[in-house]
Amino acid sequence: MITRTKRRRKRRPRISPSTAPGASPGTLAIDPAAPPPAISLIAYDAEKVVEAKIENPGDIKLYLGQWPVIWVNVDGLGSAETIETLGTIFNLHRLSLEDVVSMNQRPKIEEFETYTFVVARMAHFEESFHAEQLSLFLGANFVLTFQEHTGDCFQPLRRRIRESRNSLVNADYLAYAILDALVDDLFPILERVGERLDELEEEISKSPDVDLVTRIHHTRHDLIALRRTVWPIRDVLNSMVRDPIPLISDKTRTYLRDCYDHTVRIIDIVETYRDITTGLIEFYQSMVSNRMNEIMKVLTVIATVFIPLTFVAGVYGMNFNTAVSPLNMPELNWYWGYPMTLGVMTVIVLVMSVYFRRKGWIGA
Repeated sequence: MITRTKRRRKRRPRISPSTAPGASPGTLAIDPAAPPPAISLIAYDAEKVVEAKIENPGDIKLYLGQWPVIWVNVDGLGSAETIETLGTIFNLHRLSLEDVVSMNQRPKIEEFETYTFVVARMAHFEESFHAEQLSLFLGANFVLTFQEHTGDCFQPLRRRIRESRNSLVNADYLAYAILDALVDDLFPILERVGERLDELEEEISKSPDVDLVTRIHHTRHDLIALRRTVWPIRDVLNSMVRDPIPLISDKTRTYLRDCYDHTVRIIDIVETYRDITTGLIEFYQSMVSNRMNEIMKVLTVIATVFIPLTFVAGVYGMNFNTAVSPLNMPELNWYWGYPMTLGVMTVIVLVMSVYFRRKGWIGA
């Protein structure tokens, strides 16, 4: 069962450019809150693999050209000097480096003379969905990735490189494997969202609480954010499959086509879940309406039962003086008048209750 937690209002994504208006193209505007870069390197061939934590970016030159494939990963974008040094080592364009540090870039693919630049979004899901930017550079024998924060979905891929890397001894295949891991990581997220929707539906059927509407809307916002993440990635993968990119071999395109199919499946699931959230809101409104109708029916039955009782009590509450006229409520002087009146009221209640029950207005 989902526990009720106080959710913070989600901040809308930043839409203004990170650099000041009129700044020179390629200016690196570093976010002061960004963590310092932590660089890790994996160099390997079919026989062996070397892993290293890089303190000085210049040390990467020792591995370039010495291994068939090297994968350099940077966690944190808090140092313009480090990013510029990496740009110099790998001969990256200043505009590409500007896109690396400019958060909330739309996923895209750009082809340069010596490398291919890909921007994607890496999803995270805890209490709510959020995504961070992943910048990937594919060269002839290297893959360079930049992440906003430490922690990713690539641990299974790193384990594959350590244990069995025969199929990974190509930089383009490694780039595919990174994108494939990024896309496949969305399936467990969708499973959790599906479980949340099932729980919401069950809670609505049991007790339609106002808090459920808020949780449904939060889930709907998560799905919208997920759709905005996946849809552009689909376009990126489609370009990698169809466009003649020299750094991507035909063999790797076959695997990229499968990755593209995964994104299509994810988008279909997201659209289905969005329809379900709309249905849940309608289901909630229907349950609240039915509950209100039941309450109104009970109150109407009670009011209807008391109408004749009020009439009888009103008649005998007029207290006309019987000494003036024998027609003025002679039963006021009867010995059994009061018990008889209560008995009549009781009979009226019983008769009406039996009638309402036979009509199906009360009871089962």
